[in-house]
Amino acid sequence: MTSVSTSQVFPVFVQGLVLSLGLIVAIGAQNAFVLRQGLRREHVGSVVLLCALADAVLITAGVLGMAQALGSHPALAQAMALAGAAFLAWYGWRALQRARTASQLQAAEGGTGLSHGAALAQAAAFTLLNPHVYLDTVLLVGSIGAQQPAGLQGWFVAGASIASLAWFSALGFGARWLAPLFARPRAWQVLDALIGLTMWVLSALLVRHALQSA
Repeated sequence: MTSVSTSQVFPVFVQGLVLSLGLIVAIGAQNAFVLRQGLRREHVGSVVLLCALADAVLITAGVLGMAQALGSHPALAQAMALAGAAFLAWYGWRALQRARTASQLQAAEGGTGLSHGAALAQAAAFTLLNPHVYLDTVLLVGSIGAQQPAGLQGWFVAGASIASLAWFSALGFGARWLAPLFARPRAWQVLDALIGLTMWVLSALLVRHALQSA
């Protein structure tokens, strides 16, 4: 087993954490559903766990699959790194564009309650039937995680998975306190601005990595 030092682990872990947060923190059906369940206090733990586990499985599959595919093809690895950097730059630009307009995340508390099975089914649908989840977690996060040294890929996966778990936990269990904040357009504008800048930094780091490995 390849030995790694803390100085190597920490930046890789943080990169996975920040990348995952940047992609997952957005106004969308899945987040609105988790927030709704949190506000109603219905099956919150199960819904949070399902969403986080689904992300973890997809991230792990993406990193392992992409690592295997790219391991024997350095030119393809470089091309994927540059493509990932371009996507992150575009995603960052989109986030900065969103920061210029007012938007909010709302989850109505009204309506009938859901059974445990129905809540899990809806959470699974919002998670797995969204095509962007495969682009984000499997392809993008997978290709970036696969660029890490073999002994550090697990730490990248851990960082990305913990970010997902932390976000959904905060959204579900902290719904009563977070809902008023998420209903404020200004809060999302600030958040989108931070996400945009973060994505540009990650894009620059990925370009540097691709050029160094050329």
